Amino acid sequence: MQIAAPLGYRGAMEIRTFAGAAVAPHLDAVAALRIAVFRDWPYLYDGDAAYEATYLATYARSPRSLFVLAFDGARVVGASTGIPLADETEAFQRPFRARGIPLGDVFYFGESVLLPAYRGRGIGHAFFDAREDWARKLGGFALTAFCAVERAAADPRRPAGYRPNDAFWNKRGYVRQDDMFCELEWKEVGAEAPVPHRLRFWLRPLEGAA
Repeated sequence: MQIAAPLGYRGAMEIRTFAGAAVAPHLDAVAALRIAVFRDWPYLYDGDAAYEATYLATYARSPRSLFVLAFDGARVVGASTGIPLADETEAFQRPFRARGIPLGDVFYFGESVLLPAYRGRGIGHAFFDAREDWARKLGGFALTAFCAVERAAADPRRPAGYRPNDAFWNKRGYVRQDDMFCELEWKEVGAEAPVPHRLRFWLRPLEGAA
């Protein structure tokens, strides 16, 4: 899939998909991209290479997972992932068990990360489209879901003019679940040790699913 290039750029840009272990040649690039993008607000993640290797290995091991990568020439500038919730770790499964939602009904979206220069060109929609289409192709899923970190509106670290993605997610048909969240620990930029963070889930029925 061809995507719009930054103004003045003359190279080739495209979005490519990889299932499971096929992404192996690009895992280091995806890890570096996650560390770079999540360092900014609202995650403030002080990247941990060991954690990245463990986290991404969960996806690479699943033959039904999907990596959607945006390339600027040979460079990975954006990445998005998805995996059957049954293949994810317990931390992400627990809220669904508590709600009584069968794990096999859910295709879970891991993240969408994109370097700032490439935003506002429809790549975010392409990431969602590719993962939703993959879930339909696999068959058997009734829902797609993801979670996102929550921050206080009055947090002094919040950048001026920052706009959350809630409106974008709502337009994609995702609904914030007030009673579904998970808790993950990571070390924030400038912190001495990891601290817990609450991530809220968003769900959408997968229309057209088999």
